[in-house]
Amino acid sequence: MTNVPVTTWSLEQTAPTDLLPAAAPDGDVRIVRSEVPSPEFSRFLYASVGGDIRWADRLRWSYARWSEHLERPGVETWVAYDRGTPAGYVELEPQDDGAVEIVYFGLLPAFRGRRIGGHLLATGTARAWDLAERWPGRSVTKRVWLHTCSKDGEHAMANYLRRGFTLFDTKVEEEPEGPPTGPWPGAHPA
Repeated sequence: MTNVPVTTWSLEQTAPTDLLPAAAPDGDVRIVRSEVPSPEFSRFLYASVGGDIRWADRLRWSYARWSEHLERPGVETWVAYDRGTPAGYVELEPQDDGAVEIVYFGLLPAFRGRRIGGHLLATGTARAWDLAERWPGRSVTKRVWLHTCSKDGEHAMANYLRRGFTLFDTKVEEEPEGPPTGPWPGAHPA
């Protein structure tokens, strides 16, 4: 297996007023919080959204590990549905210092390029800013941050910048290049 350079950019918002809205997509697109922790559903979203862009770190997680993660107070999954079909998701993870990380964000390949991503990111970011309202005892959000990399979709960085995120760090590291994982072997688009 060969190594390839991967650039990782870290971006942040430091005030709720940094968030810039996105136009709502056409059609019946709804964004709903997945309130019941479900390892099966979360793994489906992770594998389906990240399969063609080589998300692999959580594929080895056991059911128990997924459950443990999802049941942590403040961890939230917000899912975009297009006419009732899951189209993508945002996973939020609060941290002790008043920061909330957008740990994962993306769309299933069939739903990309339809303006759902900007709407989902804006909604997910707004939910990061008001997360403490849903979780008594959590600190008020002071910062929302995320990272994206050169393996992510070609429009990812532009979407983050259009939503008001600003760059605060860049790193380049060598990573092994493996085949896309897809939700199952061979499922990714050719």
